[in-house]
Amino acid sequence: MEQELVSKTLRINRSGPVYYISIPSFDETGLVRDLYSTRRGGVSEGNLGPMNLGFGRGDSEENVLENYRRICFTTGIYPGDIVMCRQVHGDHVVYVDQQMRGSGLMGPILVDDTDAMITDKREVCLLTFHADCCPVYLLDPVKKAIGLAHAGWKGTALEIGKKTVEAMKETFGSRPKDILGAVGPSIGPCCFEVEEDVASIFNAVFGTGDMLAQEGIRPNAPIVTSGKAEGKYYVNLWEANRVSLLRAGLRDENITITDLCTMHNPEYFHSHRRSGTDRGTQAAFLELI
Repeated sequence: MEQELVSKTLRINRSGPVYYISIPSFDETGLVRDLYSTRRGGVSEGNLGPMNLGFGRGDSEENVLENYRRICFTTGIYPGDIVMCRQVHGDHVVYVDQQMRGSGLMGPILVDDTDAMITDKREVCLLTFHADCCPVYLLDPVKKAIGLAHAGWKGTALEIGKKTVEAMKETFGSRPKDILGAVGPSIGPCCFEVEEDVASIFNAVFGTGDMLAQEGIRPNAPIVTSGKAEGKYYVNLWEANRVSLLRAGLRDENITITDLCTMHNPEYFHSHRRSGTDRGTQAAFLELI
């Protein structure tokens, strides 16, 4: 029997065969369309399907475009408003506006070497690609500005979420205490096992609970814990990104953290850790309306 997808922090939406995830605190503002796609409701086949939103994965262009048509129709997004960037697992943040619309979907990618975008323009839909990496959503309901970041382990260790908040402060005059933040579906602390080289990076950047307490941050969970074998460790990307947003000045009560692990839910999510390159791709969308 198929396992139902359930979350205590995020909203599971279904329209016909299309499933997508949204953030309740964002939805309630009425200011944005926010979503994270699942693998349900598309036309792609095999390990790429049914819903694959990534080009260059061996899927036909016709299938990918039909998948975009379906999820955009379902959620009210105009495909021509989408802005894609060429992600490189870095911490570069770029401001985009209406002139960038269509980047990557209706034409060539116009935003290179970037893993986070910000805008204060309506009907500019920021999009990032994911298959275990964390999507970090930001909404300033006062200045009416948004940010969206792709935070893999490298981007998380570079604190791309914090840097995106800082870019919103500099560009829009946003006050961090006004900003809503969210970390969407991604690989969980249950599954993201690494070796000592990666674990040591996270220990250096985020420290221990005692060290965070000195910053005035109360951790919800350890960021690095021992793995199943000697020399192996689990890294909690969800908590690391939460800490990064708190360091940026967001209020704890304004941050939503996923409880949906992409590796643990194969019926609903593509996962690079589970399937390697033989898989499709999810996307995070965020648009001012």
